[in-house]
Amino acid sequence: MSEREIIELVILVVLIAIAVVRRRRRSGSRGPRPGLFIAAPEQPGTSSGKLLPLPGDVGLVAARELRERLRGRAFRVGTLLILAVVAAAIVIPAVRGDKASVQRVGVVGALSAPLRAGVVADGSAAGTSVTLVPEASRAAAEADLRGGEINLAVIDGGAVVTDKPVTADGTSATAQLADAVAHTVGTANAVRAAGLTTAQAAALATARSLPVTSLQPAGPGTTQRATSLIGLILVFFLLIQYNTWTLIGVLEEKSSRVVEVLLAAVPPTRLLAGKVLGIGLAVFLQAGLAVVVALSLAHAVGSDVLHGTTTASIAATLVWLVLGYAFYSWVYAAAGAMASRQDQVQSLAFPLGLPVIFGYFMAITTATSGNPSVFVHVLAYLPPTAPLVMPVLVGLGAVSWWQFAASAVISVACTVGVARVAASIYRRAILQTGRRVRLREVLTR
Repeated sequence: MSEREIIELVILVVLIAIAVVRRRRRSGSRGPRPGLFIAAPEQPGTSSGKLLPLPGDVGLVAARELRERLRGRAFRVGTLLILAVVAAAIVIPAVRGDKASVQRVGVVGALSAPLRAGVVADGSAAGTSVTLVPEASRAAAEADLRGGEINLAVIDGGAVVTDKPVTADGTSATAQLADAVAHTVGTANAVRAAGLTTAQAAALATARSLPVTSLQPAGPGTTQRATSLIGLILVFFLLIQYNTWTLIGVLEEKSSRVVEVLLAAVPPTRLLAGKVLGIGLAVFLQAGLAVVVALSLAHAVGSDVLHGTTTASIAATLVWLVLGYAFYSWVYAAAGAMASRQDQVQSLAFPLGLPVIFGYFMAITTATSGNPSVFVHVLAYLPPTAPLVMPVLVGLGAVSWWQFAASAVISVACTVGVARVAASIYRRAILQTGRRVRLREVLTR
């Protein structure tokens, strides 16, 4: 998959995610659905309806939340949407073969007829056709490389130049052709310099290829960037979707006054913890399913989109999805407790989502360029942006294990502090109806 196709896919997924979130918000503004929040949790010790092996009230509430999310239409539609996007990102490049129909090779200086024939034959071996383009000078060839007019250039029979770095195990048509042409031209140079006969030239078929230089500095390959983008899209979409669900769920219970019935059986802190845990399990279930489908499809169709993807990269994405949800879910739950009407959802969700959106754009810029800046490294240690930035840095190989661990510890510590504040806000604001509760009011009480 080319970088242009990746960017187009990213834009498409972001637009779809925004449409789904808006649709969910509009459906939430119609009021609670019948039967969604009317059953109080069972008393401790009973097993009716319990889906999770968790003791006490927290387990009962979490099981209830998970059950309602799995039964909901939004969960099923969202899951199908995610799986469809993942399947398209993997299957389409595999079907197309990610091969250019024609590779344009610039030639600076003289190139003998046998070498021209050899370069064309190298194109056939790489699964593409080759068109030779004469270039006036090296500067002209480099300008055409930057402008995309040619794919690679042979400079005076002594160097092979590409615009972007290619690796020995590159799977693109340009990478394979550059490697083959470097070998062909290098062999011809060795034969000409030694004045060998035809038989002796045949013995040099295993000559070392010319080094392939690039106009841009080396960095992570296209495959690594594509994998980072896919993981980034998954984290962004799920954080936006499920944190909004948490806000709407708390607000629905408050506005319908069902929370008063629930609080008669469950303490407020445990009720909030169970709600956050239940929705979080739905997040992890959906993300895990997407990862399994992606890996299975990539193996089945022989796609190279996930080629080179390490277990550490996949684990980092899932870990930071959990840490990101754990951090933001408490903030969204507290915001839902302070609201009073469904029409306040959008005004609350947008400012709360700004750090997620900012982190997403910084991370997608880094994943596309492959060169993280110092500022991006700083964002990887801040809990609001780390869930989006840190997995990208892991995928690019730009952080060590202790940096990953340090960022995770900071996130967990901040989450504990945020959870305590959110639980206090929830306890003080959840029963205040008729008006929107101000943050200063609940913090100074």
